[in-house]
Amino acid sequence: MTAPAPSSLPGDPPAFPTYRLQTFLPAFLLGWGLGAALTFAVRGAGAALLAGPCEGRTLLALLVPLLLGPGGLAFTAANWRRPRRAALGLGLVVASLLPALFVGAQDIGGLRRSGCAGGYVVLATLQGGQPGDSISTLSLPAGGTRTLSARIGGFTAQTHPGVFTLTGASSAPGLQVSLPRTQVRAGELFTLTVKARPETPVNSYTVGVRAVTTQQGHKAEATATLEVNVRPAPAP
Repeated sequence: MTAPAPSSLPGDPPAFPTYRLQTFLPAFLLGWGLGAALTFAVRGAGAALLAGPCEGRTLLALLVPLLLGPGGLAFTAANWRRPRRAALGLGLVVASLLPALFVGAQDIGGLRRSGCAGGYVVLATLQGGQPGDSISTLSLPAGGTRTLSARIGGFTAQTHPGVFTLTGASSAPGLQVSLPRTQVRAGELFTLTVKARPETPVNSYTVGVRAVTTQQGHKAEATATLEVNVRPAPAP
């Protein structure tokens, strides 16, 4: 009588495990449920522990997705020959995307709308008295003058209703930054004038605009820098 041939030889690669829906789906849903519960549990604990509206909120929004995603993938890879455990890890991975990453992205968007991400000053050209395209560099002949439009972004009049105090500065004495208005509100348009004295050497310089306000004892700041390329004055 001939003995049956072995199903696999010692040198053969291991067979890929079979995943059945009856065993895969319950474990997958369990992993997703654990991930979702962890997401809202961490958010609730963070909301109770964090006193400020901004400090630590970004880390709280990203903590659970960063733990569930790589952790779930590592757990799945380590148990890929065990269908139930692999399904549990895949459920954690899916939970890292929805709801964890989705909720975290909404929280970060709320932080930006409330001004927690910081402010900035948008500099733009003036075209017919109206703001044009935003700029980060400016070419100016020696002895020339240019007026630009500006506004404070990153803050809103609802989140920061106070008045911002404006200051301007330049990296060289040959460049002057003039601000007709020294106090504005968030989102309000204002102008600034950049002037290069006739004796200013041909070079690249930097000018800056800074807007500062204080709200409930906390300082909020918005800044902008502009690279100014001074070129030779036109021949008379």
